[in-house]
Amino acid sequence: MADPKGFLTVQRELPKRRPVDVRIKSWREVYEDFGPDRLEKQASRCMDCGIPFCHQGCPLGNLIPEWNDLVYKRDWQAAIERLHATNNFPEFTGRLCPAPCESACVLGINQDPVTIKRVEVEIIDRAWAEGWVRPLPPPVKTGKKVAVVGSGPAGLAAAQQLTRAGHEVCVYERADRIGGLLRYGIPEFKMEKRHLDRRIAQMRAEGTEFKTSVNVGVDITADELRARYDAVLLAGGATAWRDLPVPGRELKGIYQAMEYLPLANKVQEGDMEESPVTAKGKHVVVIGGGDTGADCIGTAIRQGARSITQLEIMPQPPATRPDHQPWPTYPMLFKMESAHEELADMGGDRLYAVSTQEFLGDEDGNVRALRLVEVEGPQTGFKPVPGTEREIPAELVTLAMGFLGPQREGLLEQLGVQLDQRGNVVRDADYATSVDGVFVAGDMGRGQSLIVWAIAEGRSAAHGVDKYLSGDTVLPYPIPPTARPIA
Repeated sequence: MADPKGFLTVQRELPKRRPVDVRIKSWREVYEDFGPDRLEKQASRCMDCGIPFCHQGCPLGNLIPEWNDLVYKRDWQAAIERLHATNNFPEFTGRLCPAPCESACVLGINQDPVTIKRVEVEIIDRAWAEGWVRPLPPPVKTGKKVAVVGSGPAGLAAAQQLTRAGHEVCVYERADRIGGLLRYGIPEFKMEKRHLDRRIAQMRAEGTEFKTSVNVGVDITADELRARYDAVLLAGGATAWRDLPVPGRELKGIYQAMEYLPLANKVQEGDMEESPVTAKGKHVVVIGGGDTGADCIGTAIRQGARSITQLEIMPQPPATRPDHQPWPTYPMLFKMESAHEELADMGGDRLYAVSTQEFLGDEDGNVRALRLVEVEGPQTGFKPVPGTEREIPAELVTLAMGFLGPQREGLLEQLGVQLDQRGNVVRDADYATSVDGVFVAGDMGRGQSLIVWAIAEGRSAAHGVDKYLSGDTVLPYPIPPTARPIA
């Protein structure tokens, strides 16, 4: 145990965000530095519980009490070894994961939980700074070839595990850069892409091959892919976005979040000076109250939006854990992300329990306003409340309402893999699909989920692929997949 009295004497503390008026002038990450002395005190709050429920909350099974204790004892190099034992990319999860481990922390029963996520990211950042993160090429090659389709967190995690197991791994990505949503879906102010770039450099040094601008199923057929490789792992994600089929949807100025956010990231990559879809000087409406909606808000603010309104059909969540979501479950709570803080500072609105009825356009076919109505629900099926209809200005609308599953056209149709009722790829306990030699990991098989689940499933699928190719495997045993059994 780090400090037997740490949880009694030390209060939970997180790094401060830079002042709003300062941080919105750049695309840098929003948090100030957090000194090692303060972090060691935060690690001391970990009680090293007899039953560490943080393990249950973390899909990766991170050895949280162990590396908290090591940080408290200032053995940072041992801490990163324990962290890397379960997590290939803690610099990603430490910045982007909503931390279900903290919701499951035993201390959270009657106090603020341990700052697990912050300790995690500080360990890996320290490890990079000290030069402790090095390529780990395999000592022996198996001669087997594996294709990984998709370079998001699931694909990257699987590729790194399989490369280290001695297989020749090639990652295919249809975008022009590696990273999937990590590259083009996550704004720079949430995760600077230098963190992604140095991991890719490490993987290249270990022997993983990357091919970009290749749309598998179009540029290379499924049959050609299977002929070239001994196994194929599908990690393309849930890319079929949810649309909003209301009158006026065809108007110009209405975009899916994943049409809007990648362009802003391309500006940060230096591909263009200004995005062709910009919020500059416009009334912006973001439809969807989740993390992607928050990303759209922060992006629009930095582009110079005139006003921003966020709409959410669900009622506003409570500020504290409700009775029907008891510890150690993950509660749905009202969150004030950095982008929401910025929104409040500019006088923007977050409207809950409202539904879009219609988009209104001008004489040139551009969206100019949005008509909404308050709703009751969800128990009543989001029934409109009479007399609450109103219009709000809208010159740029982003739809951030989630995803419906993987894209079926192209690769999945060519492979003929079995799909479940939700349109996700069915897999067995080894993450194998209904087609021999073809496996699936991440959102493509699980449905839209968290980055920590994507990495966990990538590691787990690598276990299944390695066992298929080698007859046995030393890779970590997988988490059970949440899917229907293959018929």
